[in-house]
Amino acid sequence: MTNVLVVERDALAAEAVERDLRRQGYTTRSVHTGARALRTYRDADLVLLSLELADMDGLEVCRSVRSDGDTPLIAVTDLDDELERVLALRAGADDCVVKTWGFREVGARIEAVLRRAHRNTAQDKSISLRPLHIDPRSREVRLHDRLIPVTSKEFELLYVLATHSETVVSRKELMARVWGSNWACTSRTIDTHVSSLRAKLGSGRWITTVRGVGYRMGYGGGRALGGPEAPGTFEMPEAS
Repeated sequence: MTNVLVVERDALAAEAVERDLRRQGYTTRSVHTGARALRTYRDADLVLLSLELADMDGLEVCRSVRSDGDTPLIAVTDLDDELERVLALRAGADDCVVKTWGFREVGARIEAVLRRAHRNTAQDKSISLRPLHIDPRSREVRLHDRLIPVTSKEFELLYVLATHSETVVSRKELMARVWGSNWACTSRTIDTHVSSLRAKLGSGRWITTVRGVGYRMGYGGGRALGGPEAPGTFEMPEAS
């Protein structure tokens, strides 16, 4: 369920890329400008960025993404030019591919970049909050022994909360740990991912909102996918 953001100025070309990526098992969305990419890339697990954009230099988009965090990014260039690839890598791209390359090779490079990005997480230990089990090695979430389909960012968010199950994790810390960013706390990104996880787990009690602070792991009884969401909300007591 890896979510790939395709940044491509040509709508037909973007549609073709998305179609092939979906055939390889990825979920996708596309945008056609650098400005739009900079507003949406934080929700993606990987960015496939064309360097030839109409509104801004693709290398600048690459630098902005990298300066803000560690979102995996593969640059795409029209020409098989060594200098272009070097510039992309220096701008922060994890890899650089040429549009004429076959989609199977592009898919393999996406897998390689994601493996490197997840290498540290893969060394972490599994967490069991019965009946919920989270395995970072396989990046699987199971509830009542049923596999729950989650995106990469949803998995990382859930894993961070489960790792600190006895404490409240602030929104700022979640942005830093999951998105590698100190992006503005007013963003709805975390809320959207939490809402999606609650729906997939079948109960809002698995992730509790601590108003004005962040979130903490709860103990729900959901039966996964489609159960009614009933998120709990706590107020932090005022200091005496």
